[in-house]
Amino acid sequence: MAGTKAGGQAAALTNKKKYGSDFYAKIGSKGGKIGRTGGFFVNRDLARLAGAKGGRISRRSKKTV
Repeated sequence: MAGTKAGGQAAALTNKKKYGSDFYAKIGSKGGKIGRTGGFFVNRDLARLAGAKGGRISRRSKKTV
């Protein structure tokens, strides 16, 4: 059942039984608290340049009319 929707639901049920009903809330909270770098927001200019670069690179083909 590994890799199926039913398997995922069974695993979630097992995790909740073993570690408490708030298991997923706890691991999500830990992940949010552990970060220390601040991400792109620390360097706004770099984030702006990266976003502009990504916006210029179109994945759509040029339409010929």
